[in-house]
Amino acid sequence: MTDQTKYPSLKNQTVFVTGGATGIGAAMVRAFSEQGAKVAFVDLDDEAAKTLVTDLEQSTGLCPWFRQLDITNVVALQSAILDAAAALGPLQTLVNNAANDMRHAAADVTPQSWRNIMAINLDATFFAAQTAAELMAKPMTEHGGSIINFSSINALLGPSNMPGYVAAKAAIIGLTKSLAKDFGYSNIRVNAILPGWVVTQKQLDTWLTPEAEAAWMEQVALQKRLLPTDVANLALFLAADDSAMITGQSLSIDGGRT
Repeated sequence: MTDQTKYPSLKNQTVFVTGGATGIGAAMVRAFSEQGAKVAFVDLDDEAAKTLVTDLEQSTGLCPWFRQLDITNVVALQSAILDAAAALGPLQTLVNNAANDMRHAAADVTPQSWRNIMAINLDATFFAAQTAAELMAKPMTEHGGSIINFSSINALLGPSNMPGYVAAKAAIIGLTKSLAKDFGYSNIRVNAILPGWVVTQKQLDTWLTPEAEAAWMEQVALQKRLLPTDVANLALFLAADDSAMITGQSLSIDGGRT
């Protein structure tokens, strides 16, 4: 991790990341592994996940724990968290990263599609946190635990053509506040990260055209791309002991857009 902060409290820490095979999730799996953490992650993309595991095993000497699953299957998700903790040791950090920001016109939303949107963007966050908190409360170490939820600046801006996604991401801000109070007695911190437009391969392939990027640059203070590694650096801080008294907060990382 050249020129990156080293966090001694992350070494040998067990970290669980949802949606860790690509994009921001992969950047976090890599960043935590480079800190010497024992990382577990889940994702639907089996091929990308296995490539990442092989790469990290060669570069860090550590082999991340991976299981392919759909996080909308709550039973499978909670079982994976329990199994990862059994394999790697007491869970100290959960990163609820997985989401789907596909566009959907309000007129086209059906009761079932609405439930599907909530299942991946909101429900999985709560049920993963529920299981993680049970595990984190048992050791009651001085380090405590850290749950990092992913919201979005879209929850603040309310763009069109994604009402379900925006609603779910706004709910995560409130959920984070609530769980911080519920879990604080067990020395578990709960915070949310609100990224701006992060330049991932998915965004480049789908929406981030040169015209769209030029328009974005007119709205931000820092005239450079927001990268997955930038977001991963914030997640490292929120997982480390250096943020021991930060909880219930929603932290935007968007180059000054909001």
